[in-house]
Amino acid sequence: MSAPPLSVRAEVSKPSDESRMPFDTSAQTGGSVRRMHLDPKYIPVAATISLFVAMATLGSVLYDGFLSPQVFLNLLIDNAFLVIVAVGMTFVILSGGIDLSVGSVIALTTMISAALVEHHHWSPLVVMPLVLAVGTGFGGFMGWLIQRFRLQPFIVTLAGMFLARGLCYLISIDSISITNETYATLAQTRLPLWGEEAAITISALLALAVVALAVFIAHGTEFGRTVYAIGGNEQSALLMGLPVARTTVLVYTLSGFCSALAGIVFTFYMQSGYGLHAVGLELDAIAAVVIGGTLLSGGVGYVVGSLFGVLILGIIQTLIMFDGSLSSWWTRIVIGALLFVFCLLQRLFEARRG
Repeated sequence: MSAPPLSVRAEVSKPSDESRMPFDTSAQTGGSVRRMHLDPKYIPVAATISLFVAMATLGSVLYDGFLSPQVFLNLLIDNAFLVIVAVGMTFVILSGGIDLSVGSVIALTTMISAALVEHHHWSPLVVMPLVLAVGTGFGGFMGWLIQRFRLQPFIVTLAGMFLARGLCYLISIDSISITNETYATLAQTRLPLWGEEAAITISALLALAVVALAVFIAHGTEFGRTVYAIGGNEQSALLMGLPVARTTVLVYTLSGFCSALAGIVFTFYMQSGYGLHAVGLELDAIAAVVIGGTLLSGGVGYVVGSLFGVLILGIIQTLIMFDGSLSSWWTRIVIGALLFVFCLLQRLFEARRG
């Protein structure tokens, strides 16, 4: 058989612009059937969003009033601090690291805030920037240790977790109630939406603002692109001339800042400082990020996926609350089962990608 004409071969080998789109479409000759293929990198976050929609649909079928706007706003209101922590954790895991200190930094933030406001009568306008600086510096110090001495992030942040939790008890072994009017006002202020049907808090709006800013940082800045490159392959990022060392330090600095900011929001939520606040919250943050579709190996994931991961944790609690007959420990059971499933999906995704 003779070879096809050069013009035909050129047409066959010509790359299509559609190959660079999230969805590839193709039509069969002589028919109207079109196939759509989701870009593999969007599969984890698509699975997360689909799971959230399925849970919301299930709740609406089983329980009256589940689809009311306030129910869904409460998912964000009650978990605003976790959303902020999960944003910082997303960048850390994208870079291939881990941060176990976030819960302890939240507790330390609440203790410093409560002690300075209640015992020393400092203005909240001074205390809030101060605790943000403390959390940012704490995270930056851990990042410097990890980068400078090539230490394992797990060990360094585990040490940071013990250190921050211990510092809480140097301030006080008891809970310190916050009676300052500024904290009370910020905690209780609700902004109406859709008339009087629903309302949102300042903390929830702050969490959404952090998510929006994080999306821009992740996809619209050199820092964000470098984080993805480090998580994909650190050696390749070095060969490309990317600022790997600086970015590694900044990732943990950002996580420390988010933890301190979440601590401020947590202070609004609890109206107190206590060394036992946010115990185990670092595990909730990691769970939310993993369920949100970010690969633990780094390099693949989205901040929006982490937001939906937090909302999934919240909607599980809401479903159990609406049921009324189940123990709250079922929340942990379901989260554990979801983590097993998403870890297996990650392994399958990595095998397919490799």
